[in-house]
Amino acid sequence: MPPDLARLRVLETWAAHYLTRIRARIAAVERQQAQQQTPAPTAAPPARSAAGPGRSRTPDWGLAEAGIGVPTTEIHRGDCWARGKTLVAVSAERARAELADGAQPCEVCRPDQVLNRPP
Repeated sequence: MPPDLARLRVLETWAAHYLTRIRARIAAVERQQAQQQTPAPTAAPPARSAAGPGRSRTPDWGLAEAGIGVPTTEIHRGDCWARGKTLVAVSAERARAELADGAQPCEVCRPDQVLNRPP
């Protein structure tokens, strides 16, 4: 490992970027496997169907707490592929408040572009 802060920051940035690419690939493979395991439906289901047994409804907005792989608290759309597995469902008002308090918007789904629009 390099001894100086500047080169360590470069490595940190590269690692974060690469982790995003890895997570995207994992999500793509999971979607592909799910499509192979389930037959195609005859009619298109509604976008937000009722939760089935053992499944919860997809939230509209979510909060990913800072932790391993997530350097800061992030706000995501509920259907974002980059949200991770520990997304906490929040209301639009709470998501706006978290963004105002310094939470980072997800770089992939950009919830700030929707949440910061005037009603």
